[in-house]
Amino acid sequence: MRILLTRAKEDSERTAKKLAALGHEALIAPVLRIVPTGDPMPADAYDALIVTSAHAVEALSSFEDKGVPVFSVGERTTDVLRAEGFTSIVTAEGDAVSLFRLIRNNLQPPRTLLHATARHHKEEPAASLRAAGFTVLSWEGYEAEALPALSEAAVEALRTGKIGAVLHYSRRSADLFVQLAGRAGLQSAILGCLHLCLSADVSAPLEAAGAATRIAGGPHEDALLELVRGLS
Repeated sequence: MRILLTRAKEDSERTAKKLAALGHEALIAPVLRIVPTGDPMPADAYDALIVTSAHAVEALSSFEDKGVPVFSVGERTTDVLRAEGFTSIVTAEGDAVSLFRLIRNNLQPPRTLLHATARHHKEEPAASLRAAGFTVLSWEGYEAEALPALSEAAVEALRTGKIGAVLHYSRRSADLFVQLAGRAGLQSAILGCLHLCLSADVSAPLEAAGAATRIAGGPHEDALLELVRGLS
């Protein structure tokens, strides 16, 4: 089966290799790209870092104190942090709820946490941490910049019905995909393939567009690939 990947290029390339091992062909067509913002890091003192995406690690590459306690959202992010030289990392289960629980079980408020995040980011886990008595400083070190159009290869493959499934990892990228498909006149075409989503939140823009979706059993890529294994 030919499967469309709309994640940022580097992420899609890793996933394409996993799909190939499962006997599927990937078509990489990002709807966004990761770029640094250049925003300065807050000067305030803090007790630990929160990292909710591996994309934040590049922004942290010049960070001097690699021994600072780090709370990582999941294994992929932890692997990248370790490769960058960070040594004191505890890892959550891949989502904001488990990350909040991990921090709450390891630290007592009032503590100050620095969240290395994206320009467009969700309120969690920062909102729950603040409600629990923590101070959370947000540093928007990178941005997932929306691309203006789907690639010509993706447009042609969707138009001719040569895409069997699309993998979706974030609500924002799913929403961008629906928008870009609409601009290309592919509203009907995206209804002709199955959309595999990392969570119910990710699936929302696709369901609103009338697309058929399936939701992974957990907030991590292995669960999404289990959906792929279940395809005929």
